[in-house]
Amino acid sequence: MTEPQRSTPNDSTSADSAYSTGSTSVTGASAPSDRNSLTVGQDGPILLHDHHFIEQMAHFNRERVPERNVHAKGGGAFGELEITEDVSQYTKAGLFQKGARTEMLARFSTVAGELGYPDTARDPRGFALKFYTDEGNYDLVGNNTPVFFIRDPMKFPHFIRSQKRLPHTHLRSNEMQWDFWTLNTESAHQVTWLMGDRGLPKTWRHMNGYGSHTYMWVSEAGVKTWVKFHFKTDQGADFLTEAEAQAIRGENPDYHLEDLYTSIEAGDAPSWTLKVQLMPYEDAASYRFNPFDLTKVWPHGDYPEIPIGRMTLNRNPENYFAQIEQAAFEPSALVPGIGFSPDKMLLGRVFAYADTHRYRIGPNYLQLPVNQPKVPVNSYVKDGPMAYHHTGDAPVYAPNSKGRAYADETGVDTRGWEVDGEMVRAAYSLHAEDDDFGQPGTMVREVMDAAARERLVANITGHASQGVSGPMLERVFDYWRNVDKEVGDAVAANFAR
Repeated sequence: MTEPQRSTPNDSTSADSAYSTGSTSVTGASAPSDRNSLTVGQDGPILLHDHHFIEQMAHFNRERVPERNVHAKGGGAFGELEITEDVSQYTKAGLFQKGARTEMLARFSTVAGELGYPDTARDPRGFALKFYTDEGNYDLVGNNTPVFFIRDPMKFPHFIRSQKRLPHTHLRSNEMQWDFWTLNTESAHQVTWLMGDRGLPKTWRHMNGYGSHTYMWVSEAGVKTWVKFHFKTDQGADFLTEAEAQAIRGENPDYHLEDLYTSIEAGDAPSWTLKVQLMPYEDAASYRFNPFDLTKVWPHGDYPEIPIGRMTLNRNPENYFAQIEQAAFEPSALVPGIGFSPDKMLLGRVFAYADTHRYRIGPNYLQLPVNQPKVPVNSYVKDGPMAYHHTGDAPVYAPNSKGRAYADETGVDTRGWEVDGEMVRAAYSLHAEDDDFGQPGTMVREVMDAAARERLVANITGHASQGVSGPMLERVFDYWRNVDKEVGDAVAANFAR
């Protein structure tokens, strides 16, 4: 019987010989081999004390963190925000002072799909920004739309589940989506954006971004102003047709991810002009609709956009997992001069985002380089898994008499607002023009041209024709007739053929 040929333990080729003995274990010691495990003879069992093999395999089993519940598929890049106009009369925040240049990170994403989701699916896009300011991190976590599907965070888990997969088939369901949307008519404005041209941006570089929520700016003198953020693409807003997007989905599910990377790599750095809408603090109470409702926009005729600076993305990540997958954005990350508003969705997200990072990445996620502030941190948060930075022998409690500084503000919150009344579970108090269908109707009739309205009808028809049942279709027709009768009738007529 012929003895089978065996390779020698040290076989190598010229291409990899330079690396055959150059790696180390995670403790820094020289690694024995990255190609051969330790066995009893060449054909024998692997030995448990082959610590290098165990180390490699055990870490491999754990090298993925749970994907994001929402916005799982995405990509991003580093860059800079430069402020070119003086808005110091509205905010004392250092990053918004004229001439300020702040290092930043942007992450773009789809909303509903998993990590392998195609970039060109019809879905809103996340537009998350992290600014490494000299006053601490400031995160602005928005979308490529200025509105959202719901106005109360109690509905958020239900909304997201309606966009995910059915429990029995594990398939996505358009019927489930329309069931939720038609039973929550506040969704009409966002669904009009989604089903229109803007629901399929050509690339991340060709879409606008919005802070979406209303925030508060506070000046050095204590003057409060409500503010909305708009990042308008300097590449020009551009979109894909449904047919174009479907073709790309089959050819390159990472189309947007690749486009951003290759553009920056080629020196074609994308940029966005930062504009703000400013509402005097006193206007909010008597404005014609609730200015904190996330399903509404502020008409530019009432509060025009004011350009104040430019955001440029000019540096790709060196490692996607370390700098994008582990990046943690949270609306709770504020700096002096910026505050929240009574927007219920914003207030719900203030808790939810930081909490999901504690679960997904770990309680010390802010110690990771991509999330770590560029300024000294003196926090009384301590210990927990993967704690790296620490306070030595300094007191871990406050107040203390040992010299470690602690915060002790009292009195009225300079970034707060007046509120009174009983504890209730209810929608926002009504303003004169609060309704669910007025703004989407205006968008259809006054923003879209005839060709865009035709594409809207075609997109709605195509989406609703995939698995939506007869009774549900009647609700879809009524939903769109409430937005615009001609659009609703046209959708119904398409199903009557």
